[in-house]
Amino acid sequence: MSEMVIHGSRPRNVGWLRAAALLYGDWGTSKAYVIGLAVLLAGYAAPAYLAAIAGLTFLVGCNYVWVCRYFPEGGGVYHAARTHSARLAVVGALLLLADYAVTASMSCYEAFNYFGTGDATRWAILAIFALGVLNYFGPRLSSGLAVYLAVPMVLVVLGLVAGGLWNQPVLHWHWPTEGLGHSWQLFAGMVLALSGVEAVANTTGVMKPDPESSPEKPSVRRNARRAIWLVMAEVCLLTAALGILAAGMPEESFSKPESFLRKMAEYYVHPSYGLAVGVVVGLLLLSAVNTAIVATVAILYSMAQDGELPPVFRMLNRQGVPWVPLIVSVGLPILILDLAPGFEALASLYAIGVVGAITLNLASTSTDKTLPMAMWQRGVMIGTAVLMGAIWVTIAVTKVHALMFALTVCGVGLFVRETYRAKLKEETAKGPVPVAVTTGPATPVFGEEEGEEGGRILVAARGLTPSAKFALEEAKLRSSRLYFLYIREVQVATEVSGRLQDDPVAEKVLTEAARIAKDSKVAMTPVYCTANKASDMIVELAATLGADVVVLGGTRRGLLINLLRGDTVREVSAHLPEEIKLVVVG
Repeated sequence: MSEMVIHGSRPRNVGWLRAAALLYGDWGTSKAYVIGLAVLLAGYAAPAYLAAIAGLTFLVGCNYVWVCRYFPEGGGVYHAARTHSARLAVVGALLLLADYAVTASMSCYEAFNYFGTGDATRWAILAIFALGVLNYFGPRLSSGLAVYLAVPMVLVVLGLVAGGLWNQPVLHWHWPTEGLGHSWQLFAGMVLALSGVEAVANTTGVMKPDPESSPEKPSVRRNARRAIWLVMAEVCLLTAALGILAAGMPEESFSKPESFLRKMAEYYVHPSYGLAVGVVVGLLLLSAVNTAIVATVAILYSMAQDGELPPVFRMLNRQGVPWVPLIVSVGLPILILDLAPGFEALASLYAIGVVGAITLNLASTSTDKTLPMAMWQRGVMIGTAVLMGAIWVTIAVTKVHALMFALTVCGVGLFVRETYRAKLKEETAKGPVPVAVTTGPATPVFGEEEGEEGGRILVAARGLTPSAKFALEEAKLRSSRLYFLYIREVQVATEVSGRLQDDPVAEKVLTEAARIAKDSKVAMTPVYCTANKASDMIVELAATLGADVVVLGGTRRGLLINLLRGDTVREVSAHLPEEIKLVVVG
């Protein structure tokens, strides 16, 4: 059977404003707990430390503008470090995995503190489990909440700052009185505002290209720069302003730093405004939890797709979601909440993962001689990597339990990786076997083919369904060429690829369809592809092939499933070019 194999690509449809909103949903939420942690550790000296945190955030943000420029297909630590070593890339990905796990647990814990439900640990565990159930149907709703809540979050924080200034509080802040060594330790312990900066680097692959961009040389420099600068300015300025206002809070409030922004709103404005702040911030924190779950699934699937983890991490449920990565993304935060309950315990685990990932990313990017970076940019990036490395070492030395957590995550991940790679190497030595994953060949150029007197019909089906049988009959009646499309939909927030040999179900369906077409004397071309979203691939292929008719089967899924995953028929109908007819077989 001569089939066309096409690997899916995520559409570049995220503009800079939407990218900024997505970034803010992760990066901007840091204010919800970094202010409280600062007053817990430093008391009335917190404004000085928070100003230093804002400066570090600005420096790292500038570096990531360059990272996004040089990695338009995705510039997270896994991709940047992979240019040097696959093993180093896995280490970076595992550090990021540790960060995502603590992000999910702490964000969820603080969300219910902001809601004021009481027993935040129990509610957080239940919420993470519920989000895992929702993600069982795919990450379709993963970013929507963050986009809609970004503006309300900025507005309520601006209202809090305005209310504080209006009341003209008496500020008790002072410069740090501790020695330089102890002050450095406190500073390193507050580096939570950087969590989320890796998110924008991972989204460059779906950003809308710049005007000067081309398919051969994609560029998202302008959009990435605008998104990062907008969010970075808000995070730095408002974090510093809130830090100053924190010095006017009663000292007894410092011992309980949970939901500190809500306490500030109640103190400076009104208890009802504190409730509004609690609801908005809590919802945005829940969005950050969902984002962390989606990102964990994506990074584990990416490693399995590249052959760094066993194929079990690529196994999909009926909805196209990798179920093993989903279990890890939900189980690890729940385990952390159970073993390290409380604000201070979670905060102590927080920074070591993201600081390590940022250090590896910047070090890998700055030493990659193939990138056309100016010498001064390399110098700044190397200096930033050294600074972040010093912070990481400080955290590792002063918080041994955080170091043990990071080493455990990296150790288990590397053990699985090395065991699998050794087994694969042993099997390869015994005889030729197919590798774990290979990407499909480049998208073929479709020219004139035989049997097209009646045009071209494209049918998308997962078997010999009524729609597939109808398309076969229609192609025979019209003397048309039939393109039988089998889409393996993979619901992950990353690039997906695959080949027909690794999908026995699809191979069986296409082989049987080819046999029936041959018996019916229908000119048929089997087409196999993997894609994040079936409707996008159907529309793209229909236009690429020059199809006259697209045949789809009516959905049998329930209303809830369609709500969670989207209705493929409706989405295809909305985006299909007008000159292509759509036939839905119920």
